[in-house]
Amino acid sequence: MRTPITLRLLSDQRIAWFLAIMAVVILAVPVLNLLVPQNSIFHVPTYIVSLLGKYLAYAMLAVALDLVWGYCGILSLGHGAFFALGGYAMGMYLMRQIGARGVYAHPILPDFMVFLNWKELPVTWWGFSNFGYAMLMVMLVPGLLAFVFGWFAFRSRVTGVYLSIITQAMTYALMLAFFRNDMGFGGNNGLTDFKDILGFNIQAQGTRVALFVLTALFLVAAVLVSKFVTSSAYGKVLIAIRDAESRTRFLGYRVERFKLLVFTLSAAMAGIAGALYVPQVGIINPSEFAPGFSIEAVIWVAVGGRGTLVGAALGAVLVNFMKTWLTGAAPEFWLYGLGALFIIVTLFLPKGIVGTISQWRAARAERRATNAVPAE
Repeated sequence: MRTPITLRLLSDQRIAWFLAIMAVVILAVPVLNLLVPQNSIFHVPTYIVSLLGKYLAYAMLAVALDLVWGYCGILSLGHGAFFALGGYAMGMYLMRQIGARGVYAHPILPDFMVFLNWKELPVTWWGFSNFGYAMLMVMLVPGLLAFVFGWFAFRSRVTGVYLSIITQAMTYALMLAFFRNDMGFGGNNGLTDFKDILGFNIQAQGTRVALFVLTALFLVAAVLVSKFVTSSAYGKVLIAIRDAESRTRFLGYRVERFKLLVFTLSAAMAGIAGALYVPQVGIINPSEFAPGFSIEAVIWVAVGGRGTLVGAALGAVLVNFMKTWLTGAAPEFWLYGLGALFIIVTLFLPKGIVGTISQWRAARAERRATNAVPAE
C-alpha cells in the first residue's frame, strides 16, 4: 500500500528535526523576551528578536531559491528581485498607514512625495491602504514577473549560465529603475519611518515578538510546501529535468511548463519573505535589488546544502550570523571571509553542511549493513 505523502514528510528525519527545532525556537524566544526579567542572563533583548526574525526571512528566501536550484537546476542570480518586490509591497502598505503623522503631515502622500512636489498619489500606490490588497500584491507582483520572465526564457530554452546571467541582468535593471525618484518608490532612500501595522505600534515589544513568530511559522510552511512539492510526482519530474533535461523532454514532458510553475511558486515565496523582512528591519531600498545580494543567497544555499531545503535555511542563518559578527568585529574582512567560505565549501563540502552529513550517515549505514551480512 502506498504511504500518504503527509506521512512521508513527517518520516523524513531532516524535516522532523527541523520542525522540532523550530517549535523550540517559536516557544522559547517569546518567553525569554517577554517573561524573563531584563537583568537576567537568559533574557533575549527585543533587538535580538528582530535580528533573528531577519535571519528567518533570509532563510525563507534561501528555501525558495533551493526549490528551483536544488531540485530543478535553475540557478537564479536574481531572486533578490522577487524578495525586494515583496518588501516594497509591504513597505507601501506601511507608508500608507502613516497618514498625517509624517513630517509634512499630508494625509495621503508619503513624505518623500511631498518633498518632491508630487500633487497626487501615483496609480501604482492605489489600494495599498488596504492590508488584504497589499498582501495580494506581495505574492502577485513577484509571481507575475517570474511568470512573464520564465515564459519567454524557458520557451526559448535558455539554460545554464546564460539563464543565470539574464536573471542577474533583470535584478540589476530593476535596481537602476527603483533608484530613480520619478518611479514613485522613494528613490535611493527607499521607504522607511514606519509607524504601525494593522493598528499595532511597529516598534512595540509585543509587535516585534509577533512578527518574529509569524516569520518562523511562514518559514516552516515554506519548507513543508517545498518538501510536499519535491516529494510528489511533479517533484520527481523536476529532479529528472535537473539531471537530464533533454532526456526528460524526449520522454514527452513539457519541460518549460514544469520549470515555469516552480519558478513562479518560488518567486511568490521569496516575495512573502521580503514582506516579512521589511517591518522587522524598518526599511526597504533599492540595495535589496543589488546582484550581490542574490549571489549571497546562492552562497547560503551552497553552504547549507543544495537540494535539502532544511540545509538552505540553516545556511542562511549561519552565514548571516557570521556576517553580523564579522561586520562588527572586522568589517573590512567580511567580503574576504564570504569568498573564502564559498571556496572552502565548494572544494571540501560540495554537498553543503546538511548534504555532507547525510552522505556520511548513509555511508556509515551501508558499512554497517555490509558488516552485518554473515560470510558464507
